[in-house]
Amino acid sequence: MPWTMPGKPRTAASRRRDDPVAFKSLDFVYHPSRDVKRDVAYFTEVLGGRLHFAVEGMGARVAAIELAPPPPMFLLADHVEGDTPILVYRVPNLRKALTELQQRGWREESTFEIPHGPICSFHAPGGQRVAVYQLRRPAAAASFDCRRDF
Repeated sequence: MPWTMPGKPRTAASRRRDDPVAFKSLDFVYHPSRDVKRDVAYFTEVLGGRLHFAVEGMGARVAAIELAPPPPMFLLADHVEGDTPILVYRVPNLRKALTELQQRGWREESTFEIPHGPICSFHAPGGQRVAVYQLRRPAAAASFDCRRDF
């Protein structure tokens, strides 16, 4: 019989401290936006978020807003298709993480580069969007900070 917490169903059993978690941290919530400028105004002026950057390049607009102490940073992007946000998790070693995921039945969809390093984005069977990345260029974030292209 698996260990459970008193008053909790079996599915709510606590993890032991020595059980590894899947990823290092949730660094970004990458949210699709049909109008990044409008959405930035709402999230900063109405909700009180702090704008870190609003960049435009290669036909895309992306803005980073801090709604609570990071991580994660909330990103609005007009080049992300659909309505479902992408949860972007950091891993210490992307190649190793992808190998371990494949051994558990996961299938790779798309691997590419972002300013911070290599990333792999995919869909879970329920339609959720997840990405894992390796932070190879930690100074990348500072290069965007305070930038206001729109």
